[in-house]
Amino acid sequence: MGAMTSLPKYTASTNTPHFKQDRVTLPLEQTEKKGADMGMSTANSGELDIRCLAARSTAGLVRTMAGARLREWGHTGIAGDVYQVAGELVANAVEATLYQEIRVRFTREVRTVLLAVWDSSDAMPVLRPITELSLEDIVPDARALQPGHEDGTRGRGLPIVQALAAECGVTKTDPYGKWVWARVAF
Repeated sequence: MGAMTSLPKYTASTNTPHFKQDRVTLPLEQTEKKGADMGMSTANSGELDIRCLAARSTAGLVRTMAGARLREWGHTGIAGDVYQVAGELVANAVEATLYQEIRVRFTREVRTVLLAVWDSSDAMPVLRPITELSLEDIVPDARALQPGHEDGTRGRGLPIVQALAAECGVTKTDPYGKWVWARVAF
């Protein structure tokens, strides 16, 4: 396995103890080299480190690559959870930094896989309270497909990540940005 580097500690509080905002250890491989090229590298154990453009299609790319790693590692039983977590974390990074560079790391640990997504935004994820809906609350909305329309259905991603992950959190990075990460147990 590659060298391990601990990212800086971020001490902001949160309403939910399960969504940690503290520290996570992530492997650093040859991907630390600077350069204009965005790409992918893997460590000997099949770890994945992708630098790519934050576009709407990026979540699908990440799910595909994570699925290939899960098959390689023999952990296809958690694929559905990993796909969902990857989709949520990447979608949040894309929303925060559309058409900028994001970074995705996917590593195998002792009893979990770690998925971490970095973006350059200093805005921290906001865990919104979940509200229960009834069938009467669900009505057609002609404005739903209009850009910028807020219909109150946003903000459900982090609770989904919390439900599927053994542990999750956010780690602020210097001089800017953050890693949002989740560990899914196998």
